[in-house]
Amino acid sequence: MSFSTDDGLLLTKLRTLMKHSDYVPQSLNAYIVPGGDAHQNEYVAECDKRLPFISGFSRSIGTAVITDTTAALWVESAYFMQAKEESDASWKVMCQGNVNTPSVARYLCKVLKGPSVVGADPYLVNAGCWQDLEREFHRYGHVLIPVSTNLIDLLWEDRPRRTANAIFPLEIKYTGRSVTEKVVELRDKLEEENTNMIIITDLDEIAYLFNLRGSDIACNPVFFSYAVVTDTEVFLFVNKSQLTRAAKTDLMLESVNIKILSYKMISSFIRNKLSRFSGNVWLSTRSSHAIIRLVPKDRRLIKTSPIAKMKSVKNKTEINGMEESNLRDSSALCQYLCWLEGEAKNGRQTEISAANYLQMLREEQENYIGQCFPTISSAGPNSSIMYYLPTPETDRKITTEELHMCDSGAHYKDGTTDVTRTVHFGTPSKHEQESFTRVLKGLIAITTCVFPENTKGSTLDILGRKALWDVGLDYNHGTGHGIGMYLNVTEASSGISWCKDEDPVLVEGMFLTEEPGYYEEGKFGVRLENVMRIVKAETPQKSSKDRFLTFKTISFIPLQRKLIEHSMMTKKEIEWLNRYHSECRYKVGKILLLQGYEEVYDWLLRETEPI
Repeated sequence: MSFSTDDGLLLTKLRTLMKHSDYVPQSLNAYIVPGGDAHQNEYVAECDKRLPFISGFSRSIGTAVITDTTAALWVESAYFMQAKEESDASWKVMCQGNVNTPSVARYLCKVLKGPSVVGADPYLVNAGCWQDLEREFHRYGHVLIPVSTNLIDLLWEDRPRRTANAIFPLEIKYTGRSVTEKVVELRDKLEEENTNMIIITDLDEIAYLFNLRGSDIACNPVFFSYAVVTDTEVFLFVNKSQLTRAAKTDLMLESVNIKILSYKMISSFIRNKLSRFSGNVWLSTRSSHAIIRLVPKDRRLIKTSPIAKMKSVKNKTEINGMEESNLRDSSALCQYLCWLEGEAKNGRQTEISAANYLQMLREEQENYIGQCFPTISSAGPNSSIMYYLPTPETDRKITTEELHMCDSGAHYKDGTTDVTRTVHFGTPSKHEQESFTRVLKGLIAITTCVFPENTKGSTLDILGRKALWDVGLDYNHGTGHGIGMYLNVTEASSGISWCKDEDPVLVEGMFLTEEPGYYEEGKFGVRLENVMRIVKAETPQKSSKDRFLTFKTISFIPLQRKLIEHSMMTKKEIEWLNRYHSECRYKVGKILLLQGYEEVYDWLLRETEPI
């Protein structure tokens, strides 16, 4: 879906609603439009793409602020150029995180003259952000008020209807644990914190807890819902018609007596429940201001949801599924690269056609469900745009003359994958080789590091950047993120990044990606990415106090040897690379031969020759 701001016409209409409308409690001097939805999702349904609608910027990652005379759009540095190109002259694009870029609150305090009223949809702003805004505004005499009817929705005449796709159960052979077992563990966590109730708003946490999956948001196996668990009751708030017969049957068979209520009842339920319920309530830091304000302040525990860690630390069944699904996925990627090498010589494929072929190869793999994000298929200068998505207007041929980067992933019933490879099907330049090698050195440094248990992800981030920093280079994104088991491809409960709002510790059993990169604007980009599992490390020295961990790579796709400048690699790095390629040859080779891909197997043997 594409959006247009009609050269500021929408902004004019919005400002009229801000001043003269029955939908606002009082006249607004500014209105904040977040990019997320009521559940703080990274990816949102078509009906929730309010930020693209009002700004013209096609991504739902960012925040817009509209005042009487200005319109500003905050986006991460990875999307800064794209936002400038897509939004019209009415907008000032702000590079979020840049030291010279003011926060939304600071910006408003500067541009608003005199005591002013700022409005926002309380369902779209999480409680912590709302508090920060209120605190900053108070210093300048401004007030932040909730606007219950979203003003963007009033302007959006052809807004898509909210999706309501089928919700189906995920069998215990994939989940490893029943809903009852998970609820019992959750109640133990509540008791430890002296709470009697938890309100769950994150969609992936609800899908995990109830062993259900859906497709209400593209590429995310989730469904619109809320949940409430007390020390004696379990409630699931969902559109009942979406539940398949199998889903209803499985929920009924659980011994925790799950009650199914309408999705729209959540607010009234909380109010009524708390009038008769005397205990304290656990609320996630990611919950919206609208939900949190329903609970009296003296009864709130606002803390990272215990389910976040429960789902990020995989059980034995989930570990096995993640490893098996990533291995099958590696086979599909090897087939893709072998095929594309031949196609590139004739220039027959483009970014879009190549991505489509890759998806077809994945569809042939066991337990395949669908993409976990749109494939980032890029060639030449397009690969310098960190999270570029090809369009018919930008679709570039993949040839032997320039680099090709492919960042892609898939959902399988037993796991989720996310892999990036950068390749050159001709003769790479010396500069491209050196850039690739520095990124590879970062990948190896992360993979091979040994660290104490409960180390924070930000501590390891420098390892992915060191080889680039040595020559004054860097990349403007995190080095890795948590990954779900047939859940969201990005899990906030783990990761490797200096720029995470939360910085959770790394625990055995978690799965993460590692994805260092380098991008030269208008020329080329390099990114390499694998999925890793955190495992116990065997160290020469033993300590009775500390337990050490390391990473086990579960993605097995060759790292193109022609792009490696051997003289820049240490002996240990070369040894790691040869071991890794030996694993690729052995593990993926068996699958390729079983599937009858002898030509791809020969390609794999060639690409994994030791150096």
